[in-house]
Amino acid sequence: MAGAAQSEEVLAAKFAAVLPHLDERQRRLVLGAEARALGHGGVTSVARASGISAVTVSRGVDEVEAGGKPLGRTRRPGGGRKPAAESDPDLGPALLALVEPGSRGDPESPLRWTTKSLRRLQAELAAAGHRASAPTVAKLLRAEGFSLQANVKTIEGAQHPDRDAQFGYLNDQAVDHIGTGDPVISVDTKKKELVGQFKNVGREWLPRAEPERVNVHDFMDRQLGKAIPYGVYDIAADAGWVSVGTDHDTAEFAVAAIATWWRKVGSAAYPDASRLLITADGGGFNGYRTRLWKIELARLAEQTGLTVTVCHLPPGTSKWNKIEHRLFSHISMNWRGRPLTSHEVVVNTIAATTTRTGLTVDAELDTASCPKGIKMPDHDMKTLETRGILTHHDFHGEWNYSLIPGAP
Repeated sequence: MAGAAQSEEVLAAKFAAVLPHLDERQRRLVLGAEARALGHGGVTSVARASGISAVTVSRGVDEVEAGGKPLGRTRRPGGGRKPAAESDPDLGPALLALVEPGSRGDPESPLRWTTKSLRRLQAELAAAGHRASAPTVAKLLRAEGFSLQANVKTIEGAQHPDRDAQFGYLNDQAVDHIGTGDPVISVDTKKKELVGQFKNVGREWLPRAEPERVNVHDFMDRQLGKAIPYGVYDIAADAGWVSVGTDHDTAEFAVAAIATWWRKVGSAAYPDASRLLITADGGGFNGYRTRLWKIELARLAEQTGLTVTVCHLPPGTSKWNKIEHRLFSHISMNWRGRPLTSHEVVVNTIAATTTRTGLTVDAELDTASCPKGIKMPDHDMKTLETRGILTHHDFHGEWNYSLIPGAP
């Protein structure tokens, strides 16, 4: 009896050292071979020594005696646990009922007012009597053509009936100006940015566990204030100019940025130009209803000697403005994850923006005061029109107009 116990201790030590390194079938064969070698009572002894059921050990004995060829896999084809959707045919339909877009408006839907995370979907399925792990839920969703989706800004509101015609007119004006060597620029203001030790979205490579420390709250630093980037994008040259203001975003500031671009960049790039085409959004301080915008452009035309033509994008299409995706998007990517600690950092980061397709950007700080609330009386606007300084085009003259220098 003592010898049998000692024999089982030896087997237990052997199994403890070997079995963890074997797959399921290999363990059965080793156990079966040992039991077969022990003869009568071997199955029981091996089962006690290994802690594995006698049924499994017996299967191992049968497989050893059968002498089959190596399978090359742990289980025989068709072996193992069945997929959850196969063992529970109602699992798939129950999951689809939770996530189908039509269920969003269903007052009976348990997920109508909450997030549809994998864990929450798993919990709702379990409450309905369907067992499935979170990875299984994800696998079933992907099999049904689902994926993680974010909101996409595509709804532009009511479309103006002449929207496409205005885009066509704007394009014709651009082709005409570029064809004669005259500049065509797209203008707009970028989102105001807090200056200081504030969080900026995105991530940047830094030493492990050494993230940039920023303020918990986004309360404006009264000394540093904000940065107001106003951009001028030269469509033909694929080049940008950004004036970074520190006061207010006004029509005066916008036209000053265009004037600075012309003085420092445009006049050298287009020495023979007689015209300038500006494409701009329909709203905001450079919108077609803003009187100060037009009066400041008239001053620009007089100072530069250029006929300044403006074509506004139709209502609800500001995201189509070329400066948005050809200049501003690259600036945002360039300073992602980096706090804009000073106006100098803002200017230098903008000026360092480039793309593989050849975009170049110049930037400059503009500390001039631009007070808000300046009103232009009817008389001033009437004067521009009666003297022929402001002329409206035949097609949608409110969106398309020119400022003529040297008009009587």
